[in-house]
Amino acid sequence: MKLYLFLLFVCTSLLLSCNDSSDELSGPERSSEINKISAGDSPYLPTAKWMESKAEEALAFCKSNNMNQDFCILIDFGIHSGKKRFFVWDFNKKEVIHQFLVGHGCGDNTWSGDETKDNPSFSNIEDSHRSSLGKYKIGERGYSSWGVNTKYLMQGLESTNSNALKRIIVFHSWEEVADEEVYPNGTPEGWGCPTISNASFKIIDPLLKASSKPVLMWIYNGKN
Repeated sequence: MKLYLFLLFVCTSLLLSCNDSSDELSGPERSSEINKISAGDSPYLPTAKWMESKAEEALAFCKSNNMNQDFCILIDFGIHSGKKRFFVWDFNKKEVIHQFLVGHGCGDNTWSGDETKDNPSFSNIEDSHRSSLGKYKIGERGYSSWGVNTKYLMQGLESTNSNALKRIIVFHSWEEVADEEVYPNGTPEGWGCPTISNASFKIIDPLLKASSKPVLMWIYNGKN
C-alpha cells in the first residue's frame, strides 16, 4: 500500500511538471513575445519619449532664434508615407495636437506615385525632385495653383536645406493627399514640397496666419 501511494505521488508530480512546462510560453508572457515579433515587422514609429526629446530641442531652437514658442511643426520622413507623420506640437501642452499625412519628393521616380513610400532619399540640389531635411522658417503666405490655392514659403536654415527658396520648395496642400492613413500604400510624391490634404491644410493655416512670430518646421528622418 505504501509503495502504491509512493508511485501515485511520483506520477502526479511528473504530470504537474509536464503541465507547467507546456504553459511556459502561454498567457501574458507568450503574448508579450508575440507582440515583440509583430512590432519588429511593423514600420518604424517614434516613441512618445523620443518625440518629447525632439520637441524640447525644437523649443530651445525657437527661443534662441526668436521664433514662435507656442507650437511648431515636426515632420518625420523616417515614418512610412502611408502613416501620419506631420505633427503639430504644442509647446505648452507638451503634446501633439494635430497629425496629418504628408508627401515627400519622388526623386528619380514617378511623380504622384508612391515608389519611395518607406525609403525616400533627400537632396538640397535644384531639379533633384527630392525633399530636403533640416529646420525651416515658415515664411510669407501667398497664392498657390495647388490644393486650396494657398502656400507658405519655406526658408531653409541649415546647409541641408539652404536652397529651399531657390528650388521653390513651399508648404501647400494637394488634393491627391488623403485625410486618413492609407498604409500599406503610400502618399503621392511630388517634387520636394511637404504636401498635406486640403482638409488638413485648413486646420493648420489659421494657426500659421495668427502667429506673430515665424513658425519652425523641422523635417528629419527619425529612423536613421
